[in-house]
Amino acid sequence: MSEDIPRIDVEAATLTRDELIALLQDEPTPRRFIGTDFSGADLSRLSLNHCEFQRCILIGTHFLGSALEGTHWKNCRGAQASFEAANLLDATFANCDFNNSRWLRAKLSHASFVECKLTGANLAHCDSLGLSFSDTLLRAALLSGMSFCKATLQNLDFTDADLSHTDFRDAVFEGGSLAHARIVGAKFAGADLRGADLSGFELNDAKRFKGATISRAQAAMFLAELGVSVI
Repeated sequence: MSEDIPRIDVEAATLTRDELIALLQDEPTPRRFIGTDFSGADLSRLSLNHCEFQRCILIGTHFLGSALEGTHWKNCRGAQASFEAANLLDATFANCDFNNSRWLRAKLSHASFVECKLTGANLAHCDSLGLSFSDTLLRAALLSGMSFCKATLQNLDFTDADLSHTDFRDAVFEGGSLAHARIVGAKFAGADLRGADLSGFELNDAKRFKGATISRAQAAMFLAELGVSVI
């Protein structure tokens, strides 16, 4: 387990790419960066496996193609950060803000996001086997083609998200929202949507939830457009 891997604490206020490379060459042990500002830095294609980032500022930071397997990210701020094509296998993110970040083609297998903000994030074409989210904002995020098959989705806000061709078969929504989401081609067979906010959908959209379980209140919402009351 990467939690048990020893790390050397680094509390530098800022680090450039060259300073980080020198630091890593000095000692191969993974680092725990505490409160470090990497804003705007190009950290592409660096090997940072099993490192930990606590309260770091990563606004506009580039991790294109970086090795980030088993990394831990806690209370970080990284609006517009780029993790495109990075290897984030088994990475964990907790209480992080990565609004408008980019994760295209990233390897996110068995990664987890807990209490994070990913509004406007682009997670298209990711390797997402075993990827999990909990209590996370995914408003207006691009998640097209992702699989949540048989997953329990706890308080995920997909409002205005692109969920086209996403697989929700046999998924259980415990809270959260699908309001105004794009669901063209999405699969909901066997899904339990009773805990989700389905506002913003019209009666014509109801067919897109074919095979799912909804509540009486949700059914009444769809039928209200026809002037039919469900008692």
